Amino acid sequence: MNITAQNTFTPAVLIQADNIFDVSISGTFVATVTVQRSKDEVTWFDVESFTERAEKAGVSGSAWYFRVGVKTGAFTSGTVVAEIYS
Repeated sequence: MNITAQNTFTPAVLIQADNIFDVSISGTFVATVTVQRSKDEVTWFDVESFTERAEKAGVSGSAWYFRVGVKTGAFTSGTVVAEIYS
């Protein structure tokens, strides 16, 4: 997903307990990209933030929804290409 503005996130992905997921952040941008998780897709908790390209893998300790994006006030310019998948 291409992100070109603040307060923009990928669709949430449900990652079941003990499942591995991947996060890919690429593009040319000046922004802080944040991985978030939620139990209810309403209240989101920050997991990790990035200011440059990154490829990460994680394991969900229990079933959580995850998403990647740019929070309000964290975007300056460019295009963030963000993906999260299991």
